[in-house]
Amino acid sequence: NVLGILDFGDMIYGPSIYDLAISSAYAQMRSNDPLSIITTLVQAYNEVQPLSAAELEVLFPLICARLAVSVSLSATHTHENNTDPYLTVSQQDAWESLHSLGKIHSRLARDLLRDSCGYPPCPNNVKICNWLETHKSDFGPLVKHPLNDCLVFDLSAESSSLPGLDTLTDVDQVTKLLFDKMDDSKSEVGIGRYAEPRLLYASNHYVKTEGDFPERRTIHLGLDLFLPAESPISAPLDGRVHSFKNNDLNLDYGPTIILEHSSEGIRFFSLYGHLSSESLDGLRVGDLVKKGQEFCSLGHYPINGNWPPHLHFQLITDLLDMEGTFPGVAFPSQKDTWLSLSPSPLLMLDLPSDSQFSPTLSVENIQAQREKYLAPSLSLSYKNPLHIVRGWRQNLITDEGQSYLDCVNNVSHIGHCHPEVLKASATQMSLLNTNTRYLNRNITKYCRRLISTLPDPLSVCFLVNSGSEANELAFRMAHAKTGREDLIVVNGGYHGNTGATVAASSYKFEGPGGKGPGPSVFPVIAPDDYQGPFLRDDPKRGERYAQEVKLALKASHDSGTGPSLFICESLLSCGGQIVLPPGYLKAAYKFVREAGGICIADEVQVGFGRVGSHFWGFQTQDVVPDIVTMGKPMGNGHPIGAVVTTPEIAQAFNNGMEYFNTFGGNPVSCSIGIAVLDIIEQTNLQAHALETGNYLLAQLNNLLTRHEQIGDIRGLGLFIGIEIVSNKQEKTPRQDLAKYIVERMKDHGILLSTDGPKDNVIKIKPPLVFDKTDAMRLIQALERILVEDFVVT
Repeated sequence: NVLGILDFGDMIYGPSIYDLAISSAYAQMRSNDPLSIITTLVQAYNEVQPLSAAELEVLFPLICARLAVSVSLSATHTHENNTDPYLTVSQQDAWESLHSLGKIHSRLARDLLRDSCGYPPCPNNVKICNWLETHKSDFGPLVKHPLNDCLVFDLSAESSSLPGLDTLTDVDQVTKLLFDKMDDSKSEVGIGRYAEPRLLYASNHYVKTEGDFPERRTIHLGLDLFLPAESPISAPLDGRVHSFKNNDLNLDYGPTIILEHSSEGIRFFSLYGHLSSESLDGLRVGDLVKKGQEFCSLGHYPINGNWPPHLHFQLITDLLDMEGTFPGVAFPSQKDTWLSLSPSPLLMLDLPSDSQFSPTLSVENIQAQREKYLAPSLSLSYKNPLHIVRGWRQNLITDEGQSYLDCVNNVSHIGHCHPEVLKASATQMSLLNTNTRYLNRNITKYCRRLISTLPDPLSVCFLVNSGSEANELAFRMAHAKTGREDLIVVNGGYHGNTGATVAASSYKFEGPGGKGPGPSVFPVIAPDDYQGPFLRDDPKRGERYAQEVKLALKASHDSGTGPSLFICESLLSCGGQIVLPPGYLKAAYKFVREAGGICIADEVQVGFGRVGSHFWGFQTQDVVPDIVTMGKPMGNGHPIGAVVTTPEIAQAFNNGMEYFNTFGGNPVSCSIGIAVLDIIEQTNLQAHALETGNYLLAQLNNLLTRHEQIGDIRGLGLFIGIEIVSNKQEKTPRQDLAKYIVERMKDHGILLSTDGPKDNVIKIKPPLVFDKTDAMRLIQALERILVEDFVVT
């Protein structure tokens, strides 16, 4: 019997690198970032079958050759009228790949491949660096002033000395900041560090257009010397003018000169950027420039590329056939390759030791220390955690200066690091921060402002430090008022991390490590009108779900105690971004009050205008609770929480036991809280949340109609959930798929997370400054991911 057929028709005897070249040629097809695909494949291959330097030397040309053979054969078959579609199936893709790969310098591709396999990226680097170290004492100065004790600036992504990110491109402000620091330290020269990750490169030509992630070039490949414009620059060693050019794009080099140096069989280059336009006058390629010769001068802005006056000095081991320019900033993903092409100027110049940036700790070391010193129950987001060092508006920024769109942080409510919040905090902290046993205007002003947003009779305020504290205090108030301790809670609800609030949180006591509800806790089914028993097509679903509350109240009475309170988030957050069905709270509150219980609205996640149509989530249900608890967004990242209740309940709580909170209501927290309320009102963030949220919901619902794995889209304002399922008919939760989408969205520079009872709901709750441009970016990335193989299979 014939069991199979082996086709040896294409078998040849030749170098094994041919196989990798062919595989790489086809693997990168239809990718808009072919070199990343090739590098990833080569790195994985090398881990199993190590590659030699000689093989890596020819690999990229072989990949291109394979594509050239493919299009040539396809053209031949077409010319011969061979109609077999298999023979031309990859012709168009191969041509597009050839055009893409043809734009990549072959030696740069080689260096990146060498780096991925553990070789020194640039083969010339070691020899040149050794020569520079050996001859360091022979080199002359770049400028008149000694550099060994100059001021070294910290211009890194996590520097606190930089202005706000909205003013980093204000050249007047940055120039004044830098030169004032030089004056204060009596330093004639300011030094900008080599290999430093920076946020200064704000124009779009620093952003990668290939691939998923909008990576920005941030790694500084040279050394900056800040001096007044027109300061002369000298050659540190003999050289000839290789090329020169006025790179006149905004935030480019401006006038630039590249010198070529040759000695003892060594050839390398030095680049001088941000010069005066006069520096190029009369210059000719091949001109000899002697050591110590003043051959150029610094330019004013905007002629110098629109930067503060300074020299960008860079050593280059391989110019990659460029003329008059060379990248001065690298992508972090290619950092080692470009630092090999541009070695440290400390090899040539007598500089302070900290003139070269060195991270204090790597991401791996930080994670190892976290695992050593922090509790194992603290989790991290993503398979490869991010090292976040800075926030700005709706963005989080890594240690390497890469920006991620934050679509899940409802704590920084009005945007990360809002300048008015920072100002309020610093101003009050410089005056006073103490407890509430002294009179201070801030606490009364803040409470008055907060209460003005709420309906009567909610008019008495208690300030705490978190939503957890707020909910626990609310429980104490309800117990004091009713004389009972039974809690009616909603499945999937989350109310905090204290003992009492965990006991009230189904999300915790029914989750990993939980022990179920205690004897005084009566959970009710979540009013989920997508997966629950009463669905969205039932106009009475809100009242039907509220009947579950009535049954729990009866069970509490039957147990011999009776209900103290009913607590429900105004929109369920950890329960799966669930919008309460119409009439749910109105009916539930009626039943609770008839049973003598207290109604608590947990607004910790959704309050302060997030839902758009109203300032508070409970207002969408046309109810007035007895107690409202608040937290996360109140301080825009500063820990503040609050409980607001009625005079009657507050008086019942005033039973002789003093309520005191060391930090709750302190002047700094209240000052910050006032600033947050001011910004919400002055910038119309509630209306913005409604408009942007409606736009995003419409776009998401458009995706829902075209993708089977999106089961449901729900939300109000900028509080939105995407439920991921097997298909629309079965609605089986797909946690694995939701997790995959979140990880892939991170690859696109967009941060999301999952939640819900089955952890299959993608939640969207960004800072309220999130806008329509951000929404469209999210939609476009999500749509690309939804057609990937893992999703559709």
